This record gives sequence, C-alpha cells and structure tokens, in this order.
Amino acid sequence: MVTPFNDIRDYVGVPRVASLRLSPDGTRLVSVVQALNPDGKSYGTSLWEIPFDGRRPYRLTRSVKGEAGAEFTADGDLLFGSRRPDPTVKDADEETPALWLLPAAGGEARQIASRPGGVAGFAVGGQSVVFGSDVLPGDEATEDERRKARKETGISAILHESSLVRYWDHDLGPGEPRLFAGILGEDDRLAEVRDLTPQPGKALTNASYDVTPDGGTVVTTWSVPLPAGEIRSRLVAIATADAGAQRILAEQDGYDFDGPVRVSPDGRLVACVRSVQADTSRIPETTLWIVDLATGEGHAAGGGLWPSDIAWAPDSRSLYVAADHQGRRPIFQVPADGSEPVRLTPDDAAYLSLNVAPDGAVYALRSAVDRAAGPVRVTAGGTVEELASPAPELELPGTLTEVTATADDGATVRGWLVLPEGASAENPAPFLLWIHGGPLSSWNDWSWRWNPWIMAQHGYAVLLPDPCLSTGYGSEMIRRGWANWGPRTHADLMSITDAALELPEVDATRTAAMGGSFGGYMANWVAGHTDRFKAIVTHASLWHLDQFAGTTDAPMYWQREFGTPGGELYASLSPHLSLAEISTPMLVIHGDKDYRVPIGEGLRLWWDLQRSGVESKFLYFPDENHWVLKPGNAVVWYETVLAFLDQHVLGREWKRPESLS
Repeated sequence: MVTPFNDIRDYVGVPRVASLRLSPDGTRLVSVVQALNPDGKSYGTSLWEIPFDGRRPYRLTRSVKGEAGAEFTADGDLLFGSRRPDPTVKDADEETPALWLLPAAGGEARQIASRPGGVAGFAVGGQSVVFGSDVLPGDEATEDERRKARKETGISAILHESSLVRYWDHDLGPGEPRLFAGILGEDDRLAEVRDLTPQPGKALTNASYDVTPDGGTVVTTWSVPLPAGEIRSRLVAIATADAGAQRILAEQDGYDFDGPVRVSPDGRLVACVRSVQADTSRIPETTLWIVDLATGEGHAAGGGLWPSDIAWAPDSRSLYVAADHQGRRPIFQVPADGSEPVRLTPDDAAYLSLNVAPDGAVYALRSAVDRAAGPVRVTAGGTVEELASPAPELELPGTLTEVTATADDGATVRGWLVLPEGASAENPAPFLLWIHGGPLSSWNDWSWRWNPWIMAQHGYAVLLPDPCLSTGYGSEMIRRGWANWGPRTHADLMSITDAALELPEVDATRTAAMGGSFGGYMANWVAGHTDRFKAIVTHASLWHLDQFAGTTDAPMYWQREFGTPGGELYASLSPHLSLAEISTPMLVIHGDKDYRVPIGEGLRLWWDLQRSGVESKFLYFPDENHWVLKPGNAVVWYETVLAFLDQHVLGREWKRPESLS
C-alpha cells in the first residue's frame, strides 16, 4: 500500500490513470497514465496495456513529450497523438503534435499524419481517420512558412471578429480548428488526406465528433454565432468523401447540441447531449438526445439523467450512460427508444471512460471520493470486477461517511464527510467546510487537485456538501439556486454544516471554510454573511459579479443567468457588496492565466480586504491557470493552505512554507 498523504511532494508524484480504450474485438485494453516527469517540474503521459489474464500492466510508449489519446483501428493498430520527433525526418519539429500508429503485430510506432498547426484529437471509422488541426486563414500551401514568419518576427497579435477569445487557460486563434480525413492503407502515412471543413471560422472550437463504422460520415458539433455575442451549437453530418458537404442533423432555438457525440455500431443513430440555453427564469436542463442519421429525427432518452459519458451497446438498441446521481456517478443502461433507464452499478462509485465489449460487458474507470480511478469490468448483471491498474492503490488516512440535513425550505441536502484517523468524542477533529465549484457539479469523484485526504492526514475533518445547484438530484435542486447563488446556497451550506458539527468526532469550536471557482464565490459570500468560521480560503473566486460577467472567457453563458451587467441580480448576488461585514481572516489564491475567473477578481478582492483592514494573505501564481496544476505549485498551494488553517483554526504560530522562501 502507498500512503503519500503525509508528504505532499510524494502525493503529487503518484501516477494517475486518465482514460481507457478497448479494442473493437474486445481483446485489448489500453490506458493513458499521467506521471511525474524525471525533472519533477511537470507531468507526462504514456500508454499502458492492461492484460486480461492477471499479468501486471506494462508500458507501451515512452517519449520525452508524452502521448495523448488512444484509439484502435479496425485492424487492431493503436493510434495516439504525440509531440515526439519523427525519426525519418531530419531536424523534425519537436513542438507540434502529430498522429502516430503503433502496429498490433509489433514494431516501432510511426508517424502517419502531421499538420503545420498540429493534430488535436482524432476518431476512427472503418479505414477512415478523422483528425482535428488548427489552420491559419489564407493559402494552405504557405501555412508552414507563415507560421514560422509569425514566430521569427515576434508577432502574437490575434484579430477577432466574433466571440470567443479565450477558453479556460489558453487563447483562441489566430488559426481556426478544422477537421481532416485520411485513409489507412498500405502506405506508412494516411492517404488521401483532405480538408472536410474549409473556412469554418470558430465553429469547431472545442468540438466533439465521431465517425460512422463504415468511415463514410463524421458527425460533429458545430457552433453558430448569433447576434449580441451569443452562440448556439448544432449537430452536423459531413461526408468524408465529399469535403465541405454537410447537412444539419439537429438544431433548435433555445438549445445546444453538445458532446460527447457517439455513433451507434450499426451506423443508424447518433447520441449526443441536448442542453437548454437557460435564462434568468429557465434552468439549463440537459438530456441524452438520439438522432436518426438518415432523417435527422430526434428524441430524448434517459429520463432526467445528465450524461457525463456515453457508449452504445453492441446491438445499437441501448446505451450505457454515466450520470451524476445522489453523490455518486453510476452507469445506467438506457434504451434508445426513450424507455426508462435501469441503473447498472449498485455501488457508491463514479464511472467514466466507458467502453463496451462485443459481449456487452462495460470496461470503465471507477473512482469515488475515497478511491483513485482504476480500471474495472462491469458485467451485464452489474457485477463490478477490478482489473490490474497501472497506478498504485492508495491507503487513506481516515474514513468516509455520509451526512444529510434538512434545509430551511424543507429540501434534503447531503454530502460526504471525511474523518481523519483517531477522530473521536474524546479527540474531536477540527472542521473544514470545502465547497465545490461549478456550480453545476457534485462531490462524487476522486480529485487529484482538490483532495480532502491531504487535509485528513493533517487532522482535519472535511465536509464535502452538495447544496442547491448540485447535479444528480433532479431539476428542482438546480432550480432552488438558479439566479439565487449566494442566499440559497449559503442556507444549504449552513444547514449541513450544523448537522456535521453535531457529530461527536467533530470539534464545533475549531472551524474553517474554503472553496474554488464557484466554491470561491461562496467562500467570499460566507465571509460576508457569518463570522462563525475562524479562517476562510478562497481560490479562483468571483468577487465583483458585474466585473466578472464581462471579462470571463464565456460571458454569454453567465449573462443568461444574471442578465445584462448592471442589473438587479448583480446588485443582490455580488459578494463584494458585503465587504464591510467581513472580519474572518482570509487567504486569497489566484493564477494569472485563469481566463474563466480572470485575475482581476483576485486582485480586486485582495485590495478590498487590504483597504478594509481584514487580516489576509494573497497567494499568487503568475504562470498558473484556474486550477494551479504544476507539481511544485500544487505543493506550495497545499502547504500554504494548511499553514493558514493551522494558524487560525489550531492557534499555531504562522509558519511560512519553506518552498516560498
């Protein structure tokens, strides 16, 4: 057993299983594994084979730049993306990702497709391979030279004529994402590579797509710009043999058709996700959507499930869907005709990366709040069989229990409570309320980045609640908090906090609260509406709602809920308006490369706390994004948070983390 939680440096070095891919004949299972690079400063990825005969998993690929994604061809060869240099090309580029093939019969991997803008994502159908690439506007024949010229002359400017401009932690442009198709054959590289989507603009930004089994059609999401900066996503079909010819499969005013997109094994149906474009009075309900590829006729399936992952059954009559449900993420079997879904997995786990074998068994990654992700096989009867994992099993420094409470409006609020080893009535643990982000999310999965077991190792009991706006509890749970973030969510959080503090193993006199993103918004709201906590940590948090709504990477999404900036909801729901009520010491954390919650929010919050005389500290990461992911910076993050909590909750002397010196 590995127990890395007492040393955060050991923790960030634990390998993690990121995804699974099953071969079409069901005989091979491959995973993408993330692990610390030898320099200790970054993570790399590699492909691992998971044998079915009980042998230990073994590594398939090894390169300095790592590998991304995995797809099997119909012949059993393995495709993957990598920045590794092509050994057959002199002075090969080591920065631009390309598409590679590892033969099933053995031998070295070879590069089969490359583009000046790199290869980003790919899908297989028959002998056709469809892949994405960023393309500069203008003459394609001169693209390589034009990219080099921009780099050599130091030009970084991007001219935008429509939204979006940025996404999470990276800039969009100056190129446009396009889809290309090629044929697997006798040649070493893809043959007949052609551009399927000339001049798409930003339509394929963050697109999800799949290819029909015969390779003749790619089905993809397609973003359409609307007046006033709005965007709508439709579903389109593109013939791979007729570049540029497409037809609309699904489009509807007030709705988006998004991924994951999955074509049925018989090639007749397409599954995707249809989401309501919400407004201040209409919540963003999401459903599984089934479309007839020939006619475009569609219907909802899966009842009220909000799909996180989708995979078709071999007979194309049903699908397997992973969806949040009551603090778990089970697998459901969903009839394609719209009949009621049936829950397949009975446990408390969260499932993703679904793959269905020819015999109907589902191979997936299973995790939970108390279990890091590992591969499993789920039989048709719902029996879950663990498979050998490329990552080590972790021994946890505590136990997990469930907590429920009744909110002031009568709704049931539930959550998970992590109790450290040794917590008892005689030795109650200090308490930490950890609020999830989203806000449409749930504490139901293992998180390498927001891990409560590190806190448990240091003696804290950690409450992970699912208040209003949490997914997996039906539409009413969303509706309760929609356009009412602060007041309704605060009431739910305080109700379940009270319930947790009644447990004898928890010390009600030593408490703190923290959260990131929407959880950071709520941490700020809590700070301005109660003084019950001794410390508050707020990460990547919304502070001035009006300011945030116009500077975030997707302003149209948030303004659907809150209306035009400057309106009534901004005045009633912005945490900054309660600055005068804040007296609790606060640790503010923000990354400069965070485009979802821009750095201006953290800077404004920090300055407001300083000028108001609130005891506070600001942990600033100039080179980090929304989550703070680099191994060394993650270590600093946990060390600083723990030092701040220990100072104010446990009464210890402030100890500046050595890594910051």
